[in-house]
Amino acid sequence: MGRPRLHGDETAEALLEAAERIVDAEGIDALTVRRVAEATGTTTRAVYNLYGSKDGLVVALGRRAFELLLVDIRALPTTADPAADLARAGVDVFRRFVVRHPSLFGIGIQWGSLPNPGLAAGFRSAGGDALAALEDRIALLDAHGGLGGRTIRDATREFHALCEGLAAMELRGILPRGREEAIWRDALTTLVRGFEIPPKQAIGDA
Repeated sequence: MGRPRLHGDETAEALLEAAERIVDAEGIDALTVRRVAEATGTTTRAVYNLYGSKDGLVVALGRRAFELLLVDIRALPTTADPAADLARAGVDVFRRFVVRHPSLFGIGIQWGSLPNPGLAAGFRSAGGDALAALEDRIALLDAHGGLGGRTIRDATREFHALCEGLAAMELRGILPRGREEAIWRDALTTLVRGFEIPPKQAIGDA
């Protein structure tokens, strides 16, 4: 018989939520096992038992970023207009995630706030799952002839790049206040509709 779990899923979730709040408010350098334990009214032993260390907490936060994205991408309704659906995924899924979870965006997607870039290996699998769900959305557009000869992987990279760039600009306060969502929607709609144009035509033949 295996050892019984000393702490359950509710404690694990509470610890991650506390860790995210600390990073949101003060940055990742302020994150410690003791502060997370104190914020949830539990012990450092609980944190160590569930996550092993501060690094384990950071990896769990990175995994959480992609798990949230995966759930919301899969939940987004599919309509007869896959181009509109894809643009909506960027605004209603990716932007909403960034606005609600800026620290998770920094940890899971940009890696810039990671104390050690090697920690990204711990949530790479979760990132792959979320990326696969996005590729499934783009495959629907491809099935309607909407990629102009691009591969699904290339279109996914271009879509991801625009989303990440818009997110970074919004979090730095560069986008005009009050117009952020409209700018996201316009930019992503333009990109997705432009996928219909073959790449050589889009940039002009040499």
